[in-house]
Amino acid sequence: MNEDKATRYHRLKRRVSVASLAWSTILLAGLLLSGGSVALRTWIGAAGPAGASPPLDVALYVLCLFLLNEAGSLPLAFYSGHVLEHRYGLSRETFGHWLTDQAKALAVGLVMALLAAEAVYATLRLWPAWWWAIAAGIFSLVIIVLANLAPVLLLPIFYTFEPLDREELRQRLLRLAARAGTRVMGVYTWHLGERTRKANAALTGLGRTRRIIVSDTLLAEYSDDEIEVILAHELAHHVHGDIWKGIAFEVLLIAGGFRLADLVLRTLAPAFGLLGPADVAGLPLLLLAAGGVSLLLVPVANGLSRRHERQADRYALDLTKNAAAFVSAMRRLGAQNLAEESPSRLVRTLFYTHPPIRERIAAAEQFPQPARSSAH
Repeated sequence: MNEDKATRYHRLKRRVSVASLAWSTILLAGLLLSGGSVALRTWIGAAGPAGASPPLDVALYVLCLFLLNEAGSLPLAFYSGHVLEHRYGLSRETFGHWLTDQAKALAVGLVMALLAAEAVYATLRLWPAWWWAIAAGIFSLVIIVLANLAPVLLLPIFYTFEPLDREELRQRLLRLAARAGTRVMGVYTWHLGERTRKANAALTGLGRTRRIIVSDTLLAEYSDDEIEVILAHELAHHVHGDIWKGIAFEVLLIAGGFRLADLVLRTLAPAFGLLGPADVAGLPLLLLAAGGVSLLLVPVANGLSRRHERQADRYALDLTKNAAAFVSAMRRLGAQNLAEESPSRLVRTLFYTHPPIRERIAAAEQFPQPARSSAH
């Protein structure tokens, strides 16, 4: 019964994701093929010397494109993030609260889109031959900075955190981190319960901002043993350098995407009425080319992620020697978060960054149990 419900839930969520991607692709392609992108740039203002759009024109164009995309994406986000979550008993969030969070997300997204576009078109104006490599370098630094600042800058915009008030558990998790050789700056309660029934925990940040966060929904229903083994899994990603591996892979995707965008812009700019690669009217073409690289490599990215997750599971079992707690935690998380137990191979390849819950439990059940001493 639960599996069927979970399968339906995830099938609908995937359909919305595909529909959202299709909408953005159709919008960008439509603007290019119809001449709407050039018309929008012309309406905003004339391009500068050699077809290079000045910063104000870039900002206004990005604002218009962002709002156009959100006009189609917002109903899909409402259906996925509010309607489905309530229909399947996962959400506690009111419509007003959802709308507030959505407004915050849109504001953050718009700021990031504006800064990213300004950086790309600045490099196109200043270093037309090597803009793609320089822009990729800038984006790499930004990714690293955001990984550091997310726990103290971005997450508090959406969630409330406070120091964990269960001293025994706090000390236990700090000792676990010390055994893993990972320094953390504190253990915090992550207030999710007012929004969702789902449970979660994470180790966020890098260096001086690294901290353990445990959702109130996890603290309310899980044993200390279960919470410890869940955090041991999260610690593994830092011990194995998975965060840096993920950043490196993302940087390669960005560099490859920008390089392809450079070739496409130089080749197809005249066909779409662009004044040159630095013409902001070419932004839809740049996004389609760069996004196409990321989309093609989704199976590779997901496969690498699933491999890291399996290694993290194994590390958690080695560190805690508590396979029973791992199995019970996975079963409870699977039921509470409505996890799909056995998705098809195609679904795993295209959508899954973690191994299916049944596979993770089966692997843990094969983990050798520590020998128990006999009483004499």
